[in-house]
Amino acid sequence: MLRSMYSGVSGMRGFQAKLDVIGNNIANVNTTGFKAGRVMFKDILSQSMSGITAPVEGTSGGVNAKQVGLGVAIASIDTIHTPGSAMTTNVPTDLRIDGDGFFVVTPTGDGDGPQYLTRAGNFTIDASRQLVNADGMFVLGADGAPIILDETVTAFSIGQDGRLTTVDETGLATPTDIQIGVVKVVNPGGLEKVGGNLYIVTPNAMPDGEFEISTAANAELGTGAIISGQLEMSNVDLTSEFTEMIVAQRGFQANSRIITTSDEVLQEVVNLKR
Repeated sequence: MLRSMYSGVSGMRGFQAKLDVIGNNIANVNTTGFKAGRVMFKDILSQSMSGITAPVEGTSGGVNAKQVGLGVAIASIDTIHTPGSAMTTNVPTDLRIDGDGFFVVTPTGDGDGPQYLTRAGNFTIDASRQLVNADGMFVLGADGAPIILDETVTAFSIGQDGRLTTVDETGLATPTDIQIGVVKVVNPGGLEKVGGNLYIVTPNAMPDGEFEISTAANAELGTGAIISGQLEMSNVDLTSEFTEMIVAQRGFQANSRIITTSDEVLQEVVNLKR
């Protein structure tokens, strides 16, 4: 069979994956805290038709190798962790990290359950005065414990360092020791998506896959400030996505034409004997 046919197949597979990623980006254009993905390609090992001939000064010149490529493969599917635009909601429990860092949530309140990272700060206070996300997971503080408000609290505010200032029934505002936890990840691209705007930490994101919860606006660690009353929206750029969609569509069509042309060549070869 012709090498060009298999090269065309690999190209169609690659551009199909690119279209899948683009479709997911566009579908999540309004998802809070979503980070867009991108597909990077690499060429497959080339077949050498002849080797290199070294030059001999004053006698003969050098000859380059003759190689035929065997197609394309996916090098990586990256998650782009650039900041998304801010949407002002004026809801005190809507939080945005202005800079690096992730919120930490867990499905269990005893601290023994799995811990997930997220950039989606659409939190609420439930009936038990616990700070939870949209799926009912507990938001963890800097001490690694769920954030629970006292029954005497009638109102509260959240500072840029994540510290809660509460107001009691007498109208007295008191800074508390409760701080919303933030995690700084060495390689955010190494985080693994698990759905629901959540990530799990892998050994390529943090050493040994472990992390420590710290505070926001920490200059030493480089964590960003927490902005209350705002949400971080998706960082998907529709202009770029639709442009890449056109490129992927034309690339898919071009590779399908390679297969069609290769098939016509094979048909001519078969017709040689009649």
